[in-house]
Amino acid sequence: MAYITRQLEQVLKKQLDKYPILAVTGPRQSGKTTLLEHLFPDYAYVSLENENVRSFAVDDPVGFLKKYPGKVIFDEVQRAPGLFSYLQTEVDRSGQMGQFILSGSQNFHLLSNITQSLAGRVALFRLLPLDFAELHSGNYLPQRWTQLAWQGAYPALFSRQIEPPVFYHNYIETYLNRDVTELSNIRDMHAFRRFLSLCAGRTGQLLNLANLARDCDITQPTAKAWLSILESSYILFLLYPYHKNYNKRIIKTPKLYFYDTGLACFLLGIRKPEDLEMFDLAGNVFETLVIADFIKRNQHQYLFREYWFWRDSNGNEIDLLTKTGLSLDIFEIKSTQTLNTRLFAGLDYFTSVSGEKIEARTLIYGGNESQNRTNYSVISLDRPMANHLIL
Repeated sequence: MAYITRQLEQVLKKQLDKYPILAVTGPRQSGKTTLLEHLFPDYAYVSLENENVRSFAVDDPVGFLKKYPGKVIFDEVQRAPGLFSYLQTEVDRSGQMGQFILSGSQNFHLLSNITQSLAGRVALFRLLPLDFAELHSGNYLPQRWTQLAWQGAYPALFSRQIEPPVFYHNYIETYLNRDVTELSNIRDMHAFRRFLSLCAGRTGQLLNLANLARDCDITQPTAKAWLSILESSYILFLLYPYHKNYNKRIIKTPKLYFYDTGLACFLLGIRKPEDLEMFDLAGNVFETLVIADFIKRNQHQYLFREYWFWRDSNGNEIDLLTKTGLSLDIFEIKSTQTLNTRLFAGLDYFTSVSGEKIEARTLIYGGNESQNRTNYSVISLDRPMANHLIL
């Protein structure tokens, strides 16, 4: 099984001698265990998924840590929450850097335990599904964006050559039966599955919690709680609006996105990439594909950037903004294959009304020709060599 090089490797190596504990979180099947075992072969690997191991850690944490005093990877460590305070005592006693490496697939539980017990002692990292640069380096980047969006970017799709419908069917069943039941006491799993599919139908759109709850026939507080579960387990994320006082009619509702378009496409019933060509939500899927890649590489490269979108009440919009120093980089994202001047209208409008310094204006589109224009960069998502230049 081929190993796919991850961008997080260099980041982890750089921090290993600066913190006593490194912690890597991310969704199931994003490659955390494979990455850590490959990168740290001299560390013992201990999985808290194993019932006997977990029982030892829970019942006798002192004896457990005597058996594993250092240079050890604890996988799914959130399953033994009582261990964290003993880890604190051990690293404070030893003063050793890189003593423990923790990993887990539940962001909420892992972070809450770190916040309570390990603040200041741990460097936290997130490993998400493969980004464009990682796909490119492994020669897995397809020619067409529809193929890329449909197949998704979980490593097993490539390293084990699993067909996307098979992978995502089993992924959802595992997710519902394991993570969801552990994160919350949801009694109606059929309703939660419907909620998940309804969220997929809203990827790349403004979040309307009331409508989402109504369509799923659940209460709004329940919808909010379920949305939090999907965020905590790295299924989806919210992108918040950028706003200043230069326009008080700014939309202040966040937009919803899936981390992985392959999962979204499966939930939407798309079973082959050609179905995306005529799909009425193709533009939303395309936007999700691009924005999720910015989010992935922000985490994988440890860039600490913030991202927003901007929209006013008249429908003027910028799909993505980020700051470079005191300047803004702004992006328009369109699935169309045809370039025309109308595609730059949003970039020009925001530049004129914001009064801010714009460092770069970029159009990312579904055509096959990248260009460097006087006032804009144009990036094609159908040219593999161009994909890794986006961020």
